[in-house]
Amino acid sequence: MYDNERGLYIAHCAEGALSIQGKMANRHGLIAGATGTGKTVTLQVMAESFSQAGVPCFMADMKGDLSGISQAGALSSFIEKRMPEFGIESPQFQACPVRFYDVYGVQGHPIRATVSQMGPQLLSRILGLNETQDGVLNIVFRIADDRGLLILDLKDLRSMLDYVSKHAKEYTTRYGNISTATVGAIQRALLQLENQGADKFFGEPSFDIHDLLQTENGRGVMSVLAVDKLMLQPKLYSTFLLWLLSELYSTLPEVGDPDIPKLVFFFDEAHTLFEDTSKALTDKIEQVIRLIRSKGVGVYFISQYPNDLPENILGQLGNRVQHALRAYTPKDQKAVRVAADTFRANPEFKTEEAISTLETGEALVSFLDEKGAPGIVQRAKILFPLSQIGAITEEQRQTNIRMSRIYGKYDTMVDGESAYEMLMREEQSNLPQAQDAEGNLPKTSEKETAGNAKKKGIFSKVLKAVITALTATLGTIVGTAVSDKVTGKKTKKTSSTAGRVVKNTTSAATRTITREITRDILGNLIK
Repeated sequence: MYDNERGLYIAHCAEGALSIQGKMANRHGLIAGATGTGKTVTLQVMAESFSQAGVPCFMADMKGDLSGISQAGALSSFIEKRMPEFGIESPQFQACPVRFYDVYGVQGHPIRATVSQMGPQLLSRILGLNETQDGVLNIVFRIADDRGLLILDLKDLRSMLDYVSKHAKEYTTRYGNISTATVGAIQRALLQLENQGADKFFGEPSFDIHDLLQTENGRGVMSVLAVDKLMLQPKLYSTFLLWLLSELYSTLPEVGDPDIPKLVFFFDEAHTLFEDTSKALTDKIEQVIRLIRSKGVGVYFISQYPNDLPENILGQLGNRVQHALRAYTPKDQKAVRVAADTFRANPEFKTEEAISTLETGEALVSFLDEKGAPGIVQRAKILFPLSQIGAITEEQRQTNIRMSRIYGKYDTMVDGESAYEMLMREEQSNLPQAQDAEGNLPKTSEKETAGNAKKKGIFSKVLKAVITALTATLGTIVGTAVSDKVTGKKTKKTSSTAGRVVKNTTSAATRTITREITRDILGNLIK
């Protein structure tokens, strides 16, 4: 729990209380350990301490267990057993102020962002585009800006891609080469993201990042995001995480190391963020995590093994809690050695051996001191939470949602005037006039009627001349052939003559048609 003197009290060891220094809480952290060793309870204890200090927290809830932080806890045999170990006689059970969120809008308030907010660079990394595709995507966004077209959701972006592809020749000189194949590749990448549910995430009203920075009665509000479905779509999960951190980084001012953080993130099952994630996206996440510390934001990852996280990210996590790991296989034994090597050694025990013998609720703890140096690892017992351990009921969740101060703010998606609607209207205005409501074709002016009659007359005359000529020629051929049959004369010369007649007649007819059409076209152009 929190007090001004000892900071955020998290655990207790033989030498006394172990607390996270307020000024060092934004230096990020790690909670690791095998399933069932107490990682979620440790996360809950940390979050409660931050809330008591007035620090809002954002938590990704994988299994619904963290929803219990919204309800006051109760005395149990487990807690009664632990109370003397911490010198606590009568715990004051209490809930934290909580807001539930869900990208899909089912288990909490929806969280959305517009495609324009995401921007071409971030979107390109998420989609895994190559350099050429990234360049075309930037061109699409630039054209949209120049034309005043808003790209709010995926259908807007698809419409812009289709429009730019159709008008590539018009824009190539000014913006650069735009190939149909490249646009098609971007469309396919968007389809993959859309199949993961991105159409629920992109749109309006977009989420106001300041809603994560709220307090109630002096306590930090806990924002709990349901990710039991979202974690099954790793690309969308990474998209959400990176957007959220990037939005915070671009919005919040530089504060260095404040007395307490402005906001703390907890990401459970953190390894899912980096599974099947491109190197470009991983590098971007690493960069944002490294820089966001100066904005007063701390990021804490929860995973089974430390090496589940990229090495460059792992190196930035200064506050660490390591629960038990079971080393039954060579791979597990290697993971234990890696975990042990991340701590500053304690001469009182061997870290590697201790990791394998920790009991539930026990952990190896190392927090940064006031100078930012890692403390010597201690074998300690984690405090019990004052809020409910375990998931709440669906009725309790829905009651919380309805009582929230932001209830109704994001619940209904708005499909406003944007690129899709404007391009559709523009395309329809370029089409021929359609039938009216009664199904009648548009009336033609007298001038247009006269012109059409003239064209029909010309073609009728030419067609009649051709038919007459062909009939006369065929008659000559037939008559000559019959005469030759009776007299026994050869028809070679006659046939040749007939061929020339047909050829000349056809050529004359063709020239007549061509001349009349050309004259008619030129006449219309001059008018």
